[in-house]
Amino acid sequence: MTALTRRATVYLEPALHKALRLKSVETSRSLSDLLNDAIRGELAEDAEDLSVFDARKAEPTMAFEDFVKELKRNGKL
Repeated sequence: MTALTRRATVYLEPALHKALRLKSVETSRSLSDLLNDAIRGELAEDAEDLSVFDARKAEPTMAFEDFVKELKRNGKL
């Protein structure tokens, strides 16, 4: 462990814990490594989503009812 790591108590569903232990053995990686990678991946996805939202914030908005009417008018519904 490096000096920057922090300990946390995490409660996993039994099936997830078993799957994580099996993957740990199969890949010769620690549970902590696997969890850190999974969390990092989830946070990276969130960051990507937020950047897309930020890039699209200037786009005009449309009320749902108007959108449905437009779909009908264009023969999509």
